[in-house]
Amino acid sequence: MGAIYKRGAVYWIKYYRNGKPYRESAKSNKETEAKNLLKKREGEIAAGNIPGIVFDKVRFESLVEDYYSDYRLNGNKSLERAEYSVAHLNKSFAGYRVTDITTPRINKHIEMRLAEKAGNATINRELAALKRMLNIGAQQSPPKVNRVPHIPMLKENNVRKGFFEDSEFQALRNALPSYLQGFATFAYKTGWRLSEIEGLIWPQIDLDNGIVRLEIGETKNDEGRTVHLDSELQTIFKNLWESRKAKMKETQKISPYVFLNETGKDRIRDFRGSWETACTKAKIGKRLFHDFRRTAVRNMVRAGIPERVAMMVSGHKTRSVFDRYNIVNDTDLKLASQKMDTYLQAQRAQSGHNTGTLVDFDAEKVKAK
Repeated sequence: MGAIYKRGAVYWIKYYRNGKPYRESAKSNKETEAKNLLKKREGEIAAGNIPGIVFDKVRFESLVEDYYSDYRLNGNKSLERAEYSVAHLNKSFAGYRVTDITTPRINKHIEMRLAEKAGNATINRELAALKRMLNIGAQQSPPKVNRVPHIPMLKENNVRKGFFEDSEFQALRNALPSYLQGFATFAYKTGWRLSEIEGLIWPQIDLDNGIVRLEIGETKNDEGRTVHLDSELQTIFKNLWESRKAKMKETQKISPYVFLNETGKDRIRDFRGSWETACTKAKIGKRLFHDFRRTAVRNMVRAGIPERVAMMVSGHKTRSVFDRYNIVNDTDLKLASQKMDTYLQAQRAQSGHNTGTLVDFDAEKVKAK
């Protein structure tokens, strides 16, 4: 049996589940509200559910810990992306009880991020992370979440358009800090994912044969990959190796990563500030590092490299995803039109038909009249 009692002017309730006592404030000085809360809790217990007060004690930070743990247990390779999303979710939900993470509160987070000029896709990644946290909490035994609120998602434009023309890449590379120039060149020519390039270590490099290898399990799609370096990339890697050997003479402790940050002591991680400054200096507008991936795919196809080989270089596992990256621009469309015109003119010449344009035919009609 439950009980109602007072602490000062506020009513409290007491009830039992599996012999364990629970005490909870009704947060009211009205006895009727305390009675209603007690009935609610007793109803939850009678239905075999955990009383709501248990979930009131769970905080957002507990969900984050379980979320990261799930990432590590499942071997997910995009933990940095998850940490980036959590950093923004913290602005809205740090210290919040699970029961206070409601749809209206989530909508406020969306409004805040839109006001910060965050893109719909970026916000959706954050919302997906939040939903995953809540689902993990609900699936645990005992559960930490009693219900997952509705989480609205924003409309995204999935058409990927960003890419670099070679002159734009050259301008950007010249504007980047020296430690990022080789890093960007490798991305521009291979189309590898940012995380793959950031995590590249010297045991994966065969300088004698000009080869870079990613073993099975080291890529997003868990497939191995081998890339042969062209002369420019070979020169870049040899220079990096010579620089590394010089540092090894000075100290015994040195990073195993190929591409190091401005300090030369650790791998490259967050370089968004330098990137945005370089884009402005190069006068190429706002660009994404991921545009290198799209550009590499398109350049390989333009160069006549078989698409299957291009997919092996860039690490695309499915054709549908590869096709989204093989994007055309106005120059491609204009070239296609010119090729079509040349083809038709050649066909007409072979058949002996007049090869004049429609404008020429119109002029001949006027003369005839």
